[in-house]
Amino acid sequence: MHSGPDAGTPAFHGRERELAALREDVERAGLDTLAGRLAPRSRVLLIAGDPGCGRTTLAEEFARRAADAYPDGVLRARLTDPGGLPVPVERAARDLLDALGVLAPPGADADELTETLRAALRERRALLLLDDVAAAEQLTEVLPDSPGSVVLATAEGPLSGVQDVRPCTLGGLDTPAAVALIAQRAGSEVRITVDPRAAERLAHSCGHHATALTLAGGWLAAHPHASVLEAARTVAATEGTGTPVERTFRLLYGTLSAFGARLLRLLCLAPDGLVDAALAAGLAGCSVPFARDQLTEFARLGLLRPLPADAYRVPGCLDPLLRAELAAAERPAERQLARARLLERAVRQLHACWAVTQPPGSAPRRELGDQPRALRFATPGEAADWLDTRLPALLAGARLAVADGELDTLARRFSAALARALAAHRPPERTAPEQYRLHELVLDVAERRGLHQERAAALLNLGDLDAWTGRPRVALDRYRAALAAVRAGGGGDTEAAVRAMDSLGGTYAELTDWPRAADWYGRALALCQSRGDRDGIARLHGRLGAVHLYAGQWGEALRCWRAAAAAYKRLRNPQAHARALSEVARVQEYAGRPHESLRTGYLALERARQAGDVRLEAALCLRLADACARVGDTGGSAAHRAAAERLLARTEGAPGAGGALGEPRSPAVPAPSRPSGVRSTAASGARDAARSGTDGARAARAPVATGAEPPVTGVNEDPDGRHS
Repeated sequence: MHSGPDAGTPAFHGRERELAALREDVERAGLDTLAGRLAPRSRVLLIAGDPGCGRTTLAEEFARRAADAYPDGVLRARLTDPGGLPVPVERAARDLLDALGVLAPPGADADELTETLRAALRERRALLLLDDVAAAEQLTEVLPDSPGSVVLATAEGPLSGVQDVRPCTLGGLDTPAAVALIAQRAGSEVRITVDPRAAERLAHSCGHHATALTLAGGWLAAHPHASVLEAARTVAATEGTGTPVERTFRLLYGTLSAFGARLLRLLCLAPDGLVDAALAAGLAGCSVPFARDQLTEFARLGLLRPLPADAYRVPGCLDPLLRAELAAAERPAERQLARARLLERAVRQLHACWAVTQPPGSAPRRELGDQPRALRFATPGEAADWLDTRLPALLAGARLAVADGELDTLARRFSAALARALAAHRPPERTAPEQYRLHELVLDVAERRGLHQERAAALLNLGDLDAWTGRPRVALDRYRAALAAVRAGGGGDTEAAVRAMDSLGGTYAELTDWPRAADWYGRALALCQSRGDRDGIARLHGRLGAVHLYAGQWGEALRCWRAAAAAYKRLRNPQAHARALSEVARVQEYAGRPHESLRTGYLALERARQAGDVRLEAALCLRLADACARVGDTGGSAAHRAAAERLLARTEGAPGAGGALGEPRSPAVPAPSRPSGVRSTAASGARDAARSGTDGARAARAPVATGAEPPVTGVNEDPDGRHS
């Protein structure tokens, strides 16, 4: 999937009549227009023909010439995977949304994704190039509703399920275009010029088929001393033994060295058909420079299609031929070994992609320097570019590795390395869809192998992403299943159990179901107390305090926040201690005890000064200013507000200070006689505040096995009154 021009599209020859027919088809009146109705959807153009006849080349040429008419760009997607499997509608829609720059919710089903795609295209004028459509349903599911866009599809035959479509059926190239294509691939026009009749005879023997002509030109390039007449006789001698593509492929394949032929047939194992020198070296077990030379030669002969960034693609029409050669020449164990080498090489590259983002002098950076040059990256930017261009193939590799079922250990390592590299180079909201897919793959492996700990970790990560994208009920099911997986594994993974209970409490808090939230937080607290987890005890006391606060249970909230403050004091964490004390002051204020709240606020301010947290100190000064005003101490209120302004002025321009706090302010405090007001003001931020505890840390929600911590939405009201 890509939105830019396909650098691997062969040179264009002929087909002017077909291009004119496509242009006329765009402009002609459709059936709805003739009936006096507005067109309910985009116009669909169809290029039909046998694989390798030049469908994609013609579509790319049309897109290049028509691009100016579509200001929102050309969006491309292939709807058939290497090996002939149709691409699921869900994946096609998500990839098109990625090309549009629209973030689709992770875990969304096909209906939601296609609706999001139609909404994104409703006010746009774009050209959708859908290559190798396997079934009409693939096209109709992603068809835009607005008539401003145009869909250009290529398929092997007519798509009977799509209305008002006249296919542009491709046959062979005309003779001048066929001869020009042979000359271009042969690398020398002299041999064509001196014997034009032989060139026409060669084109006839190839059936004027574009791929067969390309391979015949490659045969001439591989035999620089052979005449065109000799090539024509050689191809003609194979007539009756298969299609023109099969015959010319076998001829060209036979000219390769034994190792070159083996490398070529192994390339069909490359995920998404995308190969580079490092991947080819991993497949064949050779050096990267040697693999690079071989790929360059294959591209010269027309056996591979060159792409940007020193990458190549196996042509779709040659993929089944290469797979047949692979099945005939390589034993299953050798094919499995090649897949294992490929995955191991990919894991090392992904590790290097992550390591280059680590601080200079760190252990990962030192290890990176020991890697071969072909497997490391000089800068984070170089690694990010590599990840962007290879991401579709890397995701395809993860899917294939999991589907294989025989390389589960490598599949898990590969998925974890890819998740970590994505988290290092992209913000969480951009990686969430890919992370969701990777966690689903890890879950498949864990369930197949009975790995309860990894199953629990994958379910927790998926639950976090479901909660983030507004599916709390689905998240609850994930968290309960994770807890069941922990118990199935003997209950020894108490960290995952605490995290599952903590997440259940937070999700119920998001749903403002305070009793269930308090119940699950209480269970997590009991488990932390049984294992002596002092950090978890402090954090969960804060979670419980927040839930009781929002439920209007001032006594329980005060008890929990005091316990949290005492726990952080024992941990010698003055910053968290100050935040917990500020929450104690908040509860006292809500409970109608303003003077006690003021005294506790002064104590919190003292702890913040001891911690050296200037921004927290400023926020507490503002809170004290409001508290003083409420008890009638106008002088104290003005002094605290002036102190806060001075402290904020000191933080301006400090690293990381810009926009982190903004203008601190105290939240609206409900009157003691109206405790229900707390519920109404707390609903939007309940989940985040309950999960943040005193210090805003989400340690209990950190992914256990693979992936990065998902972003958290909603309003996060910190104990010092800030909203982030």
